[in-house]
Amino acid sequence: MTTKARYQAPALTKGLEILELLAASSVPLTMSDVSTALGRSVSEIFRMLQVLEAHRYIARGDDGYRLTNRLFALSMGQPPVRDLVSTALPVMRTLARETGQSCHLVVVSGAEIVVIAGVEAPGLSGFAVRVGYRRPLHRSASGRILLAFQPEDTRAAMLDEVRATGDTIDDAALAGQLAAILADGCGTTPSPLLNGITDLSVPILSFGAARAALTVPFVDGPGSLVPIAATQDVLRAAAAAIAEALDPALGDLSGKGEAT
Repeated sequence: MTTKARYQAPALTKGLEILELLAASSVPLTMSDVSTALGRSVSEIFRMLQVLEAHRYIARGDDGYRLTNRLFALSMGQPPVRDLVSTALPVMRTLARETGQSCHLVVVSGAEIVVIAGVEAPGLSGFAVRVGYRRPLHRSASGRILLAFQPEDTRAAMLDEVRATGDTIDDAALAGQLAAILADGCGTTPSPLLNGITDLSVPILSFGAARAALTVPFVDGPGSLVPIAATQDVLRAAAAAIAEALDPALGDLSGKGEAT
C-alpha cells in the first residue's frame, strides 16, 4: 500500500479542494483568490465553481464565493445526528422554559464545534446562537467540554486537527482549563464575544466520552428566572436526561468525573 490513491478523479478532487478552501475561509473568496490558493488556473476553477453553484453547495455574492448550508443540511439528515437532535429538543425546550435562558446543542466538526440545534429564551429578549455557527474547538466553552471528556488519544487527535489548520494552542493554559472542567463536570466562562454573558456548558456523555455539549449563554437580568448556580443544576439535569434517553442502559450520566 502507498499513500497515493489507487483511483484518480481529477474533477472531483478539484471540487473537494474548493469546498475545503471555502470552509476554512472566514470571508468570501473571489475566483482569483481560489485559483491562487489552490495553484490552479482560472479556467479550471471557473467550471468547478459554476457546477458547485448550480448544485447549491456554494453561493456567489458581490464580494466572492461562500459555502451554503447544503453540506450541513445533508449531514443533519444522518440517523445519529437526527436522533440526537430529536431526543434533545424536548429537553432543551423545558430547560429554556425553566431558566428563561436560550440553549444550544454542539458537536465536533473537524477542528471546530458546530451548533446543530438551538432553543431561544421564552421571553421578549434573550441571546441565542444560530444553528450552523462554528468556532475552533479550543476557543469555546462547548469545544473545551468536548475536548475534556474524551480519552487521551482521542483528545490528542482532535488537537492535532486544530493545529493542522494553522491555529495556535497554549497547551499549558488549555490543560489547566480541561482539568478544571473534568473536576467540576461543567464549563463556566465569560463569553469571549459579548460582555454580560456567561457560557455554561456540560457534556452529553456516552460511555464516558462527550457525544455532544449542551450550552446555555447565561444572561443575567430581568428575563432570568433562576440565578446562575440554579441554571447550572438544571443544565446538568437536562444533559443527563438526554444522555439516558439516548443510551438507557448507561443510567445516570451527570457529567461529573473523568472520561475513560
